[in-house]
Amino acid sequence: MPKSPRPDDIVRVESNVYSVSGSNTNWVIVKDGDSCTLVDTGYPGDREALLGSLAALGLGPRDVTAVLVTHAHNDHIGAAEHLRAGYDVPVLMHHEEVPHARRDFLDQVTVGQVLAQAWRPGVLPWAVHALRAGGTTHVPVCEPQAFPAPGALDLPGAPVPVHTPGHTKGHCAYHLPESGILITGDALVTTHPTSRISGPQLLPDMFHTDRARALESLTVLENLDAGLLLPGHGPVHHGSAKQAAATAREHAAR
Repeated sequence: MPKSPRPDDIVRVESNVYSVSGSNTNWVIVKDGDSCTLVDTGYPGDREALLGSLAALGLGPRDVTAVLVTHAHNDHIGAAEHLRAGYDVPVLMHHEEVPHARRDFLDQVTVGQVLAQAWRPGVLPWAVHALRAGGTTHVPVCEPQAFPAPGALDLPGAPVPVHTPGHTKGHCAYHLPESGILITGDALVTTHPTSRISGPQLLPDMFHTDRARALESLTVLENLDAGLLLPGHGPVHHGSAKQAAATAREHAAR
C-alpha cells in the first residue's frame, strides 16, 4: 500500500494545484478531474510517499497523464522510470535534458565535491540523508521524451515549459499562466539543508553545472507573470516572480 503522507506534507496552493514535500525535495500535482500532471517525483526513496500523495488526492499512478521533469538529478526523477515502465506514463523534459535523464552522462554534484565542502554547516547531515534516500542510486529514465512542441503542453493545467539553464543544461521551470503559479524546480529555491538563509535564493554553488547561466535564468523567471512560486526545495513562496528573482540575485551577490 502507498505510504500515507502527513497532512502538512501536501499543500493546496490553488483549487487544483498541490505542492508536496518529500525528503528534502518537492513535487507538484496539477489535478484535472480524475487525471493529473506530475512535476518531478522526488528521490528514489520517496516512491511510496509519492504514490501516497496521489492516493490522498483520489488519484493513482494510472491517472498521471505525464511526468514533467524540471531536471534529471536523482532527487527529482526518483520514481519517474517506475511510472513510465509500470504504468506507461510519458516522462517529458527539455530536449537538452533527455540524454541526462537516460544517464548518457551524469551531471550532478559528486561525492568528492561534497566532501570538499563538508566543513560547511549542514553539508554532512544533508549528504547522509541524500545517500539514504537514494541520491547515488542509478535511476535512468529509459525512454525520456522531449516536449512535442513549443508553448503550452496539452496536459492538465496547460503548463508552459520555461527553459532555465544553469543548474543543468536542460533545466525547465513550468508556468501555469491561468493561476499565476510558477514551478521553479532548482532554478530558484526557498530553503535547502546546506544553506544558512531562507527565502528566494539560488542553491549553493556546488550544485550548479554553470552558476553564471543560473544567474542569467533569474532574468527569465522575473519576466513571468506569477505571484505564487513552487520551488524544488523549501516552502511555497507567496510573492511576485520579479521580486523573488531580485531577492535571489541579492543573496547570490553576497
